Amino acid sequence: MRKKKNKLVKTPKKLAKKKVFKKKLELVLSEGKKGKLNIGKSKKKVKSKRQMLAIALSEADKAAKRGSIRKSKKKR
Repeated sequence: MRKKKNKLVKTPKKLAKKKVFKKKLELVLSEGKKGKLNIGKSKKKVKSKRQMLAIALSEADKAAKRGSIRKSKKKR
C-alpha cells in the first residue's frame, strides 16, 4: 500500500513569491506585446512569441527569488 503524501502548507512567503512571479510575468508579456521588450541588454527587439515567453519566465523567476518587482528604468 502506498502512503498518502502530506500536502505541504503554503507559507505566506511562498504565496508572496508566487504573487510577485505572476505580476512580473504579466508586466513583461505586456511589454513584449507592445514591442518594447529587448533581447538582453542589446537594443534589438524581440520578434518571436517563444523568445518573448522565455525572457518573461526568466525575468519573473529572478524577481520571485529577489522578492520584489523592479520596473525597468526609462532612458532619457
